[in-house]
Amino acid sequence: MPCYAIDGLRPVIDPTAYVHPTAVLIGDVIVGPGVYVAPLASLRGDFGRIVLQEGANLQDTCVMHGFPGSDTVIAKDGHIGHGAVIHGCQVGVNALVGMNAVLMDGAVVGESCIVAACAFVKAGMQIPDRHLVAGTPAKIMRELSEKEIRWKSQGTAEYQELARRSMHSMVECTPLTEAEENRHRRGSSEETVPLHTLKTPKTPS
Repeated sequence: MPCYAIDGLRPVIDPTAYVHPTAVLIGDVIVGPGVYVAPLASLRGDFGRIVLQEGANLQDTCVMHGFPGSDTVIAKDGHIGHGAVIHGCQVGVNALVGMNAVLMDGAVVGESCIVAACAFVKAGMQIPDRHLVAGTPAKIMRELSEKEIRWKSQGTAEYQELARRSMHSMVECTPLTEAEENRHRRGSSEETVPLHTLKTPKTPS
């Protein structure tokens, strides 16, 4: 993978983490155990420190960056959706940041929160544990149900398994010119369903 030292600081990757070869890591980046970093993610530790704690995942085309002296942290079991920008902020244990969301400097996302897709979390915003935030700018919508938090944890477990699958079986290859007869299809978990299919409590008016 493209991995660069700067000012004498080299990225650190735990042996049990999977970082895709097209992800870019620069400088003060620390990738913990069981982490999954997807294709084309950019982790720039050229100003502040970038940390992904145990079991976190950072999906395709995500950006992590920060200001000098700051730590940008995805805590244990944190889950960052495709295309999100995480800048100089803290994402709590078991929290989820949706696709294309933007988190600005000094924001703190509490434990087991969900930040909706395309949300814009302003600098310094504090999101209490177990809450949903959505919108541009993001607003606290409501407390999450146990069912929603279980759904989040199940999705993160799938990415933790993906890290293991990728470590053991992902290889560069030449594509086939046509699909094989009776082509194998990977099974799916009955417990892993899209969030919109869950019945969620109505937001008070």
